[in-house]
Amino acid sequence: MNRLLITLALAFAAPAHAQTYPNKTIRIVVPFAPGGNVDINARAVAPGLTELLGQPVVVDNRAGAGGMIGGEIVAKAPPDGYTLLMASNSVYSVAPNVFAKPLYNPIRDYAAISGISNVPFVLISHPSVPAKTFKEFVALVKTKPGQMTMATAGTGTSNHLVGELIQMNAGIRMTGVPYKGSGPALIDLLGGQVDSHVDQLTASMGYIRSGKIRALAVTTDKRAPLLPDVPTLAEQGLKGFDATTITGLLAPAATSKEVIDRVHGALVKVTAQQTIRDRFAALGATTLGNSPAEFSEYIKQDYAKWQKVVKAANISAN
Repeated sequence: MNRLLITLALAFAAPAHAQTYPNKTIRIVVPFAPGGNVDINARAVAPGLTELLGQPVVVDNRAGAGGMIGGEIVAKAPPDGYTLLMASNSVYSVAPNVFAKPLYNPIRDYAAISGISNVPFVLISHPSVPAKTFKEFVALVKTKPGQMTMATAGTGTSNHLVGELIQMNAGIRMTGVPYKGSGPALIDLLGGQVDSHVDQLTASMGYIRSGKIRALAVTTDKRAPLLPDVPTLAEQGLKGFDATTITGLLAPAATSKEVIDRVHGALVKVTAQQTIRDRFAALGATTLGNSPAEFSEYIKQDYAKWQKVVKAANISAN
């Protein structure tokens, strides 16, 4: 009889939890400093999620270790739907492959909810750098091997790895300067403390438009609609180069399907709103809103892709 009662209790526990979820504040951990692409995604959808879920959805920036500090917080959080992770390729594909002792396994430790946006990278420089095209930039760097600097959003981030691949393919070498996110890297680029940066277009578009930084190339196979006059890297000599960032929402692995579906339903409604679509489009991004299964499969494929790149390039971090 006791076993029967326990079985019945468990059977009704998940639906009951789903019906009462959420009943308190939900935290979205952003594993980078404010101002970068991942932070922009979180702050764009948080108000809409607050409205649809009926509880405050707050953004909590926990920067460091290429996104792994924030990633570990969520991987080890109770799987109750109240601690979620806003993650990009840096967090679920690159850092776990680059660091010798990763703090989480992106395939095992998370449950995918949905992708939110897809955005190109752009190679940008300070206007004082006397190069107006990527080819001119490569020629300039070759005259100063190791002297010019490239900021990164942190060691082991996708920004870092894409920058490394650009240098490898172009046959140049710059000194890397890691930051705790794209926001701080952009601040120093704007101030001229560093020469260049590979950034997501969402974070840098406003500064490009104002002329405070210069766009040298986009990393996608086609030109970005918001930067029609900026050629791709493939057009400027790096044949076949194509890299983008997909940012999305994750939960701890053991989170119930009912809670995942509840958050997913709200998130898809938010990203389908025309105001959100227009906001992302103005920053050069495309909204997604795919299913948990689709986002999970993308993460598996992207993790395997960057694993091959990291091994081939012998890129590692402590």
